[in-house]
Amino acid sequence: MTVDEHLKAVYRDPTRSISERVADLLSRMSLEEKIGQMMQLDARGDLEDHVLRRHVGSILHTSPERVLRANELTGMTRLRIPLLVAEDCIHGHSFWPGATIYPTQLGMAASWDPELVEKVARATALEVAATGVHWTFSPVLCVARDLRWGRVNETFGEDPFLIGELASAMVRGYQGAGLGDPTAILATAKHFAGYSETQGGRDASEADISRRKLRSWFLPPFERVAREGCRTFMLGYQTMDGVPITTNDWLLTDVLRGEWGYTGTLITDWDNVGRMVWEQRVQPDYAHASAAAVRAGNDMIMTTPGFFAGAQDAVEAGLLSPDAFDDAVARILALKFELGLFEDPRLPSPDRGEIIGSAEHARLNLDIARRSIVLLHNDGTLPLRASSALKIAVVGPLADDAQSQLGDWAGGSGQADWIDGQPRDMIATVVDGLREVLPTAGAIVHAPGAAILELHPDPLGETFPDGQPRPPIVLPCEPDPALIEEARALASVSDVIVAVVGDRIELVGEHRSTATLELIGDQNALLDAMIATGKPVIVVLMASKPLILPDCVREAAAIVWTANPGMKGGVALAEILAGRVEPSGRLPISFARHVGQQPTYYNQVRGQHGARYADLTQSPAWAFGEGLSYTTVEYGDPTLQVDVVGPDDILVAHVTVSNTGHRPVLETVQAYVRDDVTSASWADKELKAFQQVPLPPGETVRVRLEVPVAACTIVDAAGRRVVEPGEFDLLVGPSSRDSDLRRARFRVSD
Repeated sequence: MTVDEHLKAVYRDPTRSISERVADLLSRMSLEEKIGQMMQLDARGDLEDHVLRRHVGSILHTSPERVLRANELTGMTRLRIPLLVAEDCIHGHSFWPGATIYPTQLGMAASWDPELVEKVARATALEVAATGVHWTFSPVLCVARDLRWGRVNETFGEDPFLIGELASAMVRGYQGAGLGDPTAILATAKHFAGYSETQGGRDASEADISRRKLRSWFLPPFERVAREGCRTFMLGYQTMDGVPITTNDWLLTDVLRGEWGYTGTLITDWDNVGRMVWEQRVQPDYAHASAAAVRAGNDMIMTTPGFFAGAQDAVEAGLLSPDAFDDAVARILALKFELGLFEDPRLPSPDRGEIIGSAEHARLNLDIARRSIVLLHNDGTLPLRASSALKIAVVGPLADDAQSQLGDWAGGSGQADWIDGQPRDMIATVVDGLREVLPTAGAIVHAPGAAILELHPDPLGETFPDGQPRPPIVLPCEPDPALIEEARALASVSDVIVAVVGDRIELVGEHRSTATLELIGDQNALLDAMIATGKPVIVVLMASKPLILPDCVREAAAIVWTANPGMKGGVALAEILAGRVEPSGRLPISFARHVGQQPTYYNQVRGQHGARYADLTQSPAWAFGEGLSYTTVEYGDPTLQVDVVGPDDILVAHVTVSNTGHRPVLETVQAYVRDDVTSASWADKELKAFQQVPLPPGETVRVRLEVPVAACTIVDAAGRRVVEPGEFDLLVGPSSRDSDLRRARFRVSD
């Protein structure tokens, strides 16, 4: 058939149904074209080879030039099937110069505000779509429990319910009104599933996790976004019960496609298929690995070039039939038809400069940054009493480190070779923010006071067996008396010290888990020196995840945590320190007191002996849900509309919340449920609802909380999710700590 005849084919006719177009195109494709359509390769490689020889269906890691060149090459192919263009747009358009970079996912989670998170995802989609990218590998739904894990920053924290609420909001924002909307991009729920349940916090290690435990806490957020309409799922790197997730038939076929009825597209993570050969060594060669991946229901194979020949070899060896690829290819083609790529490949927009980094997105960036900051301790020093006489010493290696402030997946974090950072003038550091927000202060001076780390080559070599670069080894810097003395000199003539400490990008991300949680380098020595001055010290922990602060901070005037807060983080922090904005962030994850507590999370299963270690406490330094404001809030006892409910009912409760102080507050009212007696071991309490309530000074409101009884489930010993009749407690308060919660008793009838 000639090219002109192809242009008149059914699959080229936009008036025909998607199923008709898919069937027609599939019938015209050769085996090599079908296999190629299942491949996603790195656009930094040989594009001509990718498109013309391997017939790839998708590329990632692009630039506008690469997108345009790839589109030209597609026009030279026999069937002219458009490419899906993908990128790791995690908290903004990560690797586009001048794009808006928001707080990391963990920072956004501290807002406890699904509506605001949805707005961030929608704004991100606008910027991403304008650059010719159709697909983001976000959101992350991993449940973060071991703080040593390097990817905690990418998660929404430790609670499955909060993760599900925020991830669903992000999916809605990315996918907009539907894939036919040219500003919609494909959302990806990752990493399915149990990827975060590591051994020793080590990234991508065997997930020693039972199917019951998966169903209990790790699968519910994914089920939630599957029903929300998230169109793609990415599979984790790890093995579970000895089986790589990529070939886990129970998880992919029985649960995801079977029980949940999921019809979306599955994509492997980076070289999952190849890793089964060269790293996990559960497949002898690429033919067997490719066959196993196809049989398990994978659709798009990310960055495994060997899949092209391996899949063909599998057919020749009888491991796969020639039509084994049809279901996967049909799902990929359906996405392309839904996106309208055959009529409009959605190339980079000539008007993208008006969209990317727009003033509107900068305002949204500031809004979410404000909401992401958590006040953990305050002796009354905050908010600062600004005056022309106020002298502030801003110390710490992160106080004026613009790129580190953005966190992982953000231009300067090393995953992309075409960008080494975001424009400095778009980023407001803590020093910048204080100078902008307090321009009339007597003096705002800065000294780093400490260094954090040095990098050394990995003795195993510069690259992994698949050619990917190995991260260098991190060694902490030794204390530098000269740096500390410079900071001490500034502090001694100042009225207040703002000490900004935390971690750098070299300690964060894939392959970058940490054995400890303490501040490294000479940061502890710096804090000791600042506390010793006797001046009020405001400790700002700018860290990708909860870290352990030294004992000296017990004498700090205030402690603030801000996960990498994005481009406007410095202004947002300064506004809160100055009292221009009320602190409203609440922890989406618990802080450990010592690394030996790992894993640290609030919804632990009941039954251990005692409540502490013999030598140290088990209680967290700060618990899930905690966060202070500049006022005081009191809770009344919750009252129930009825105290006997059936499995299909809604439990309705009311609680009075009073602002007893002199400043306004946005209070996050949290509702937990405790099942008194369960047929199988279960968590002592679980978050089931929350409401955010603005309260002016002196005002009392009656807050309505609704909890579907169908959500008050356990997973029983047989692996079934059920509501068991019996006595329950509804626990309402400002955090997950028992001492903060007030109780109302209810019964679930048969």
